[in-house]
Amino acid sequence: MLSLSGCGLPGVSGSDNSTIKIASQSSTESQIIANIVAQLIEHELGYKTSLVNNLGSSTVAHQAMLRHDADISATRYTGTDLTGILQLNNIKNPQKATRIVKKEFKERYHQTWFPSYGFADTYAFMTTQDFAKKYHLNTISDLQKIASNLKAGVDTSWMNRKGDGYKDFTKYYNFSFAKVYPMQIGLVYDAVEAGKMQTVLGYSTDGRIKSYNLKVLRDDKRFFPPYNCSMVVNDSLLKKYPKLAPILHRLDGKINLKTMQTLNYEVDNNLLEPSVAAKQFLEKNNYFKGDDRK
Repeated sequence: MLSLSGCGLPGVSGSDNSTIKIASQSSTESQIIANIVAQLIEHELGYKTSLVNNLGSSTVAHQAMLRHDADISATRYTGTDLTGILQLNNIKNPQKATRIVKKEFKERYHQTWFPSYGFADTYAFMTTQDFAKKYHLNTISDLQKIASNLKAGVDTSWMNRKGDGYKDFTKYYNFSFAKVYPMQIGLVYDAVEAGKMQTVLGYSTDGRIKSYNLKVLRDDKRFFPPYNCSMVVNDSLLKKYPKLAPILHRLDGKINLKTMQTLNYEVDNNLLEPSVAAKQFLEKNNYFKGDDRK
């Protein structure tokens, strides 16, 4: 994790004040969307942009925004910021969670939480298609009948999360796995595909779901809170550049779950650079011209 105390982010200190700085986290998804935002701004308005890449968490991105080492956070998730940055209780209803996050960020930090891009990147249990077919698995509840014999690979950070971590999961769904293996999120897909784990907890938008043709199990009891993805922008930037908000709003609702999975797949599986994937996406959609809001 980058330390923000006492110094600016690498490559940011001394930046031209006229350059719009866009923060992305280390995930493929975040880097793709940061490039989409940057290229949209440059193409449509001619403003200079720079990317503040590979920030370790939403907390680091938030601190960068507060310090004005970044002007825009490309990817922020309602559930993460609700319980993390805002230190509030989990809210299962997506609309209510979004309303609260938007209001609190405006009042506390003078930041605008934009409408969702159109997808939610939430935790999702998954198995191979063959395993799901053998045991008739479609939902997380379907795992209960065989959970006592299963090895599950999960994101390391999920194990001890309060509210939506493993301990609360076992109470909510009323079952636990025979053995749980915490691991880096990028390894869980390889583990289940190779048969080392029978089920794993991954991210719903990950391109490797498509790469390995995995079966995503529906969260039928709605345990996981909503993680609708949006950008967050400092109000001072929107005031400085009045033409910016209508351009950024072109992305409202324009990236659905399938589209995000495909973009991630192009980068993770086909080794396309995030900037190239972003450019192809914008060109395919004609930079969403005509979607400006008055």
